[in-house]
Amino acid sequence: MNFNERESIPFEKSLAMTFETIYLTHKDSLYRFLFRYTRDEQLSIDLVQDTFVKFHKYQDRYDVTRASLKTYLFKIGYQLMINKLKRRAKWQTLLPFLIKKEEFSFNDCVEKMTIQWAIKQLPEKQRAVILLTYYHDMTQEDTANILDIPVGTVKSRLSIAIKRLRDLLEGHYDEITQ
Repeated sequence: MNFNERESIPFEKSLAMTFETIYLTHKDSLYRFLFRYTRDEQLSIDLVQDTFVKFHKYQDRYDVTRASLKTYLFKIGYQLMINKLKRRAKWQTLLPFLIKKEEFSFNDCVEKMTIQWAIKQLPEKQRAVILLTYYHDMTQEDTANILDIPVGTVKSRLSIAIKRLRDLLEGHYDEITQ
C-alpha cells in the first residue's frame, strides 16, 4: 500500500485498524498477567476481553503524557480483576456450591510449581507488585500507576514480598530435600 492509498482509508476504518493493532500487541501480556494472578483461564480470557471493551469505550480518556498504553491497559485489567474477584468471593460466601473448586494438575517442573505456590501465598497487594515488576518487566513507576499507589509503597511491598518469598522458598526447599 503506498502513501496515496492510505489517504483513501476512511477515518473510522483507520481507528479500527489502530484498535486491532493495540489489541494484537497487548492481549497476550495482559492475559499472562491476569492468569498468573487468578490462575483461572476462563476468568482471565473474560477479563482481557472486558479490558479492551472498556478501553474502546473510554479511549478518549487515555492521556499519553500520564502513562504508556501498556500501563493504562494493565491498570484497567487489574481494576476489573479486583472487582470480579471481590464479587466472586461475595457470591462464594452466599452460595458456595456455585463456584467451582480449583483443580490441581501435576507438572513435571517442581521448581516452577514451587515458585508459583510461593507467589500464590503472598498477600494480594504484594503478589500484584511482584507479578507486574518481575513477570511483566514494568518499572516501579508504571506499577505504582497501575495499582494507584505511591512509588515508595511499591518499593516497600516489593521488598517485603521478596523477603517473604525467600522465607517461603527456603522453608519449602528444606521440606522437599528432607
